Amino acid sequence: MGGYVKTFMLMAALTALFMGLGAMLGGASGAAIALAIAAAMNVFAYWNSDKAVLSMTGAKAVDEASAPALVRMVNRLADGAGMPRPKVYVIDTDQPNAFATGRNPENAAVAATTGLLRRLSEDEVAAVMAHELAHIRNRDTLIMTVTATFAGAISMLANFALFFGGSRDRLGGMIGTIALMILAPLAAALVQMAISRSREYEADRVGAEICGNPSWLAAALRKIEAFAKGIDNNAAERNPAIAHMFIINPLHAHAHDKLFSTHPNTANRIAALEAMQPVARSSVPRAGARVAPKSGPWA
Repeated sequence: MGGYVKTFMLMAALTALFMGLGAMLGGASGAAIALAIAAAMNVFAYWNSDKAVLSMTGAKAVDEASAPALVRMVNRLADGAGMPRPKVYVIDTDQPNAFATGRNPENAAVAATTGLLRRLSEDEVAAVMAHELAHIRNRDTLIMTVTATFAGAISMLANFALFFGGSRDRLGGMIGTIALMILAPLAAALVQMAISRSREYEADRVGAEICGNPSWLAAALRKIEAFAKGIDNNAAERNPAIAHMFIINPLHAHAHDKLFSTHPNTANRIAALEAMQPVARSSVPRAGARVAPKSGPWA
């Protein structure tokens, strides 16, 4: 519950920042216009964000014919968690990683990279998929879409302040305008990152419960981070705004927490998982099945 309270407070801060920026640019009418812009952007993001993210990463849909073990694994995990089965995608990149997207559990997708399927054990892949299912069940995919949209809108309004002015007296002249243009997006990015980081801990906890063994997810995180430091994820490098969606930062982040990191310290996440007790689950596939798709460029 503490994680949800923190997320609510951070989103309230982001909303207040957005409205405050609109008010500084145009008073009460500016705040109203800012709210209308945010609403329109969020409606568009609500319906189209999953398609955009999947397209940017080059994810390809798979089914039981092309990736039987992976799809059946995700289906069993979803069934065991009592949630709708998401669509399953594979991204052709050697960096082990994964993400979830979708506006709600009924319209969701999970994506795994070919590197994840090749380099991790079956149990570790199951734990990663469980983590992504946790994001879907917790509706983090929608939360992160909304926060990313707000952050983008704040940056847009800050640029309006520079190019279209607003009230110079209210903003304290050109220096105040430039400071606003820099500081407002910076503050929005910090809030967005704080929300992302808080949701990762909760998804780790719920994901460990879904797969039944926290040590599987701890081992997966350790491996993914080690590989991600030396293997490029070209799609993420081209679109860094989607980095926060992956289970581990795909952009070669440092191992320690940084002010601008979209993910918590992996060592801290592993420690939290190792403090959990295993939970019996019958929905997780056992050793012997091949997880990687049997055909395609990732085979």
